[in-house]
Amino acid sequence: MCDILKYMSLQMRGGNELIDPVKLLEHGGIRQGYVVADLGCGTVGHFVFPAAHMVGPQGKVYAVDILKSVLSAIESRRKLEGLDNVEAVWADLEQPGALKIQDGSVDLTLLVNDLSQIPKRDVVLREATRITKTGGTFIVADWKLSASPLGPPPQKRLSPAEAKQLAQAAGFEYAGEFSAGPYHYGLIFRRK
Repeated sequence: MCDILKYMSLQMRGGNELIDPVKLLEHGGIRQGYVVADLGCGTVGHFVFPAAHMVGPQGKVYAVDILKSVLSAIESRRKLEGLDNVEAVWADLEQPGALKIQDGSVDLTLLVNDLSQIPKRDVVLREATRITKTGGTFIVADWKLSASPLGPPPQKRLSPAEAKQLAQAAGFEYAGEFSAGPYHYGLIFRRK
């Protein structure tokens, strides 16, 4: 068990060097009592667990992924950390209506490192729009177009302009941009 914790710690530190989860969440205006959804949360829950601590016991964090093994890892870590405000949610985001989160119930929705990899981007963005409250925040962070030692090949990445266009077509209003890390851009949107 100790080796697993050491490995997770190394993974999290390495991830922080790519995208600092606290800074990204702060760009989303996270507060105590917020409801957050991390779409495509990943095994480590890089944004899930910092968000859970930041929203506190009155808040909630939905950790959404298509891989049941990922959700099992999230659930194990949730128990290990004694967090009651994290809920693992299975969903194929490319299937309309597959995400079982109530309409307009989320204050802050995250889509990190996934938009450029999703074939049915319009479906995923409509689901993000559906669950985000009117006036709520949607953050997209993805790989910059320039070559980097990690991530997908540059030709498979999505430009910030393309991401903006897709999010705006889904019902979000562009609210700003930030540097999410040395290899990532971050975009902030508000739900109309």
